[in-house]
Amino acid sequence: MYRDIGSDTACTVATEAASARVFSDAILAMGLDTLTAGRRAFMNVSRNVLLTDIATLLPSKSVILELLEDITVDDDVIAACRRLQKDGYTLALDDFTPGCPTEALLPCAGIVKVDMLSTTPQERAKIRSMVPKSTKLVAEKVETAAVFEEAAAAGYHLFQGYYFCRPATFKARTLSASAATYSRLLVVLNKPEATVFEVEELIKRDASLTYRVLQCVNSAAFGIRRQLDSIRQALVLLGLGQVRKWASVWVLAGLNVGGNPEVLTTAVVRARCCELVAESIVGRDDAAEYFLLGLCSLLDAMLGRPMEDAVSDLPVTDNVKGALLGEQNFARCVLDAVIAYERALWTESAALLEQVGASPDLLSAAYGDALGWARGLQQAAA
Repeated sequence: MYRDIGSDTACTVATEAASARVFSDAILAMGLDTLTAGRRAFMNVSRNVLLTDIATLLPSKSVILELLEDITVDDDVIAACRRLQKDGYTLALDDFTPGCPTEALLPCAGIVKVDMLSTTPQERAKIRSMVPKSTKLVAEKVETAAVFEEAAAAGYHLFQGYYFCRPATFKARTLSASAATYSRLLVVLNKPEATVFEVEELIKRDASLTYRVLQCVNSAAFGIRRQLDSIRQALVLLGLGQVRKWASVWVLAGLNVGGNPEVLTTAVVRARCCELVAESIVGRDDAAEYFLLGLCSLLDAMLGRPMEDAVSDLPVTDNVKGALLGEQNFARCVLDAVIAYERALWTESAALLEQVGASPDLLSAAYGDALGWARGLQQAAA
């Protein structure tokens, strides 16, 4: 999606220009693979982009060409869609409703997107009966667990909406972990020359490892019970010998099962982004706790527990714990700015950055770096 300037909350230029800019500047500047982690990107295309075959500048396996509901559908557009479909491109129809102009394009569409807020259950049932079985349905604006469950039961394949950042609460669930990360950690720990810095870099890559290191420090068995402001400090207090023992236990316990990988990815991106923003404001030495802040910001989703329960036993500073519990402190302001940017709430994000004395342009670079960093971790673990 395209925004002309960082403060825009919606696309303020013509679809024609927006499509062209996305295909050129955004993709070339940041890199499509960095933005999507190797998955296909939904990209809005205008009538002219369709008719001139500009879309074919990108490989068919890297994009899904999305047609907005207000596109003028005529013989030329239908012919262009058939041509793209024949060339292996997947077409998506946005905000589809019975009787809308893009209904004529259903035979060419591989994906149909339905707005859960603006359609009734009856309309959604009718759409399901209209769409060919080979076409995937995407539920947009999924705001509650009930809507998600309804859409899943109705045969929808993909889902998007704020519900996925507002998880339902369950009694207990174990964090998933990366077996590859654990394996590399054990290799590093068993090197005589292993340093705290090397171990910290590996542990920072996995939310469940971070959580368990912090739990160890705060357990009665170690008798430490003190607040921490970084993973490195926890490692120094524990000692590499203790970490080595615990890592072996975690590997054997098979802690790499269950959990939602997309929630973990979001947490890692937030962590790195919060750290980079904080570095420019408070300096690198004091930015470590902001990595913890971002990484723990989705603990309620990872553990299936209310945030208050999830952080109750973590030996993080009052600053971080207060921010995680919604206290409007400096750290919370940084986290909220990152979350707002993540959700494309540009104006809100810029205002929050100004409150902490940072430039609104800071997050663009930080978020791009964080995406690349998270992508690098995924590739390393593959």
